[in-house]
This record gives sequence, C-alpha cells and structure tokens, in this order.
Amino acid sequence: MPTLTKLYSMKEAALHNTPEDCWVVVDGKIYDVTKYLEDHPGGADVLLEATGKDATEEFDDAGHSKSAKELMQDYFIGELDPTTEIPEMEVFRKEQDTGFASKLMDSVVRYWTIPAAAVGISVVVAILYARRK
Repeated sequence: MPTLTKLYSMKEAALHNTPEDCWVVVDGKIYDVTKYLEDHPGGADVLLEATGKDATEEFDDAGHSKSAKELMQDYFIGELDPTTEIPEMEVFRKEQDTGFASKLMDSVVRYWTIPAAAVGISVVVAILYARRK
C-alpha cells in the first residue's frame, strides 16, 4: 500500500531557515535537520546555507556516502509539492533608464535601417535642391 506523505511548498520550506528550525530540500524531499545541525560533519552553517532553495546540487557535489543518504531518512518530513511553482527571479540592470531618450536610442540601434534611409533621402533631396538653384 502506498505511503502518503505531506506536501510542502518551497515557500513554506524556505520559512524554516534558522538554527532552531531548519528544513532542507534535496531531490524533491524535505528534511527537518534541526536536531542534526550540531552533528553534521560539515558544520551547521553548511545546512543553514542550504535552506530556502533546492539544495540537491550542493548535496550531490559534496559526495555524501551511502550511510549519510540512509541517515537522511530519519529526518524526512515530506515532499516538495510539484504543483506549486518556484518563482523565477527577475533580473534588473543596475542602472535602468526608462526615459524617452533611451527608448528612442534603443529603437534606433535596433532598427538602424529607418534612420539610415531617412538620412539618405535627405542627402538626395538636398543635392537635387542645390542643383535647381
């Protein structure tokens, strides 16, 4: 018979990020490692830095032994809810100018053929006008 586990969102798991209440997410599973902080061979700071995000990559990169992976089962409390989305981080430039001039320059750079054609037509009109005189 399948075992039902509690589902947690990443947002909820991220709230548990202190030495008094520390949850870690590895391979879609959530572990309450609060009682293990002092016993962790890498120190409590390593586990505290892994809170609030999916720490699978950090866990795999550390090269944990089979016994360490088995020990994790003692701290298993649930799984990451697959239906909740992890929000994408928005990346902003340090100096964003949303003024008219910068938007115009972006358009000119992006669509250089229009200004080049306008300059070319102006030169042709100026030459024709000068010849008429």
